[in-house]
Amino acid sequence: MASRLVWASRAASYLRIQTTLRGFASVVKDLKYADSHEWVKVDGNSATIGITDHAQDHLGDVVYVELPEAGAAVKQGEGFGAVESVKATSDVYSPVSGKVTEVNEELSNSPGLVNSSPYGDGWIMKVEISDSGELNKLLDAEKYTKFCEEEDAH
Repeated sequence: MASRLVWASRAASYLRIQTTLRGFASVVKDLKYADSHEWVKVDGNSATIGITDHAQDHLGDVVYVELPEAGAAVKQGEGFGAVESVKATSDVYSPVSGKVTEVNEELSNSPGLVNSSPYGDGWIMKVEISDSGELNKLLDAEKYTKFCEEEDAH
C-alpha cells in the first residue's frame, strides 16, 4: 500500500511539473503577431494567417471557424471571420490588408485543427499583401511573448 502511495505522489508531482512548464503557449520565432492574437507568415507578397496558440488555448476546443470568401478584401485590424469554441465565440482580425487568395476549407470539416496545429494545418486564410509597410506595426515573437505574459498577469 505504501509503495502505491509513493508512486501516486511521484506521478502527481510529475504532472504538476508538466503543467507548470505549459505556463505559456508556444510562439514561432519567424512569424509576426497582432495584439489581437493572430499570426502572419510572410512569403514574398503572400501572407498566411491564423490564430495563435495562446488564443486557441484560451478559447478551448474549437467547434466552428467562420471563413472569409476567397477574393474578398481585408483590412489590417478589421474583422474577417470568427472562431467558435465550446467556451466562446471570438472575432478574428486581419493583421494585414490585401485580397484573400485562399481559405483553409479543411477547417469546415475539422475546426479542431486550430487547436491541434495552430501554426500549421490550422491556418485560416492566405492574403496577397497590399501594403507591406503594415508588417512593421506587428509584433515579433519576443514582443508578442511579453505582451501575452503581461496580459495573463492581469
